[in-house]
Amino acid sequence: MDARALLLDLFETAVAAADPLRLLPLHLPPRPTGRVIVIGAGKAAGSMARALEDSWGQDLTGLVVTRYGHGMACAGIAVLEAGHPLPDAAGQDAARRMCDLLRGLTADDTVICLLSGGGSALLTLPPPAVSLAEKQAVNKALLRSGARIDEMNCVRKHLSAVKGGRLAAMAFPARMVTYVISDVPGDAVEVIASGPTVGDPTTSAEALGILDHYNISVSEQLRDWLRSPQSESVKPGDARLARSSVTVIATARQSLDAAAARARALGLNPVCLGDDIEGEAREVAAAQATLALGSGPAVFLSGGETTVTVRGSGRGGRNAEYLLALMIALRGQNHIYALAADTDGIDGSEDNAGAIFGPDSWRRALALGLDPEVMLADNDAYGLFEALGDLVVTGPTRTNVNDFRAILVT
Repeated sequence: MDARALLLDLFETAVAAADPLRLLPLHLPPRPTGRVIVIGAGKAAGSMARALEDSWGQDLTGLVVTRYGHGMACAGIAVLEAGHPLPDAAGQDAARRMCDLLRGLTADDTVICLLSGGGSALLTLPPPAVSLAEKQAVNKALLRSGARIDEMNCVRKHLSAVKGGRLAAMAFPARMVTYVISDVPGDAVEVIASGPTVGDPTTSAEALGILDHYNISVSEQLRDWLRSPQSESVKPGDARLARSSVTVIATARQSLDAAAARARALGLNPVCLGDDIEGEAREVAAAQATLALGSGPAVFLSGGETTVTVRGSGRGGRNAEYLLALMIALRGQNHIYALAADTDGIDGSEDNAGAIFGPDSWRRALALGLDPEVMLADNDAYGLFEALGDLVVTGPTRTNVNDFRAILVT
């Protein structure tokens, strides 16, 4: 197996290790008696709903919302599609319909909630004081700011009528059982999809502080909302959360472990750098390039979620940006290959999962008249790897345990 095929094999192994169709049935108890209502949001919501129907029967009712193009046909559960990474009216309509399903439930009812990465944008219902247009503008500014996922979701929770424990509070006294595929560093359930069924320890004052820290301009009406007690999320220990439980069924660590096992089976020496790496994509790349340059034969694996502070006008994605910065740091070293891709199959808002490069990529870029450093400054990593034919395009994988990075030192 050549080096590029090997890296793609490791990525495919990592994605397969997070497949909801295989994993969710392993965690399900027998179907409860009484009424069962299914809700959910995220890039894996469609496949999670299908897995639930396969296990418990096709007469289940409810709805889940996923990204456009990430749906999966179900018999009884409606699978709706909406905008991501920017919320849209379809996501707002799905949230309203979900709220209607949760009204008037009793202690004899069970709600199954299926959550995965992307749920924060897909499940959107701003409070009356905040318009959808302003929430979209805030989301766009946060995505360009370099803010961490926990910071973005703190703001989202306090500009929402459904996040930050509010869905569980709405469903009480029904039993709320949540199954989660984690896409956040540390697998914090209150951060994944902005924690609509768990208590939220963050505050509205923190959300306002995050907006100010990243110099995000908002209306005085939105500021007034965040200063009001009504904007607070449901806190841990709230009595309305007493019947809510959460099970995490897939994590980045599980996928990295599967890739490491596959690497060993192929005769490689895997070195895991961590499943929760954060920071600017180009800074993470520089640090990992130093490791690779000082290493003997090995494959360095890492996960987590890097960020990109957008200053240019090119097409990017955090994985492509990381890989371009790595390629610049290595400058055509003849023994190093690398891949970086998002396990959901979509790098940011582009149509690729990520990209891959080998020792010849630097030379080929220069031969095409491309300047990698200029393109990185313009946040145009997509453009460079597209020109090289080195994009990794998988289409939607219908799961999401965040970024997968592999550096192969031969």
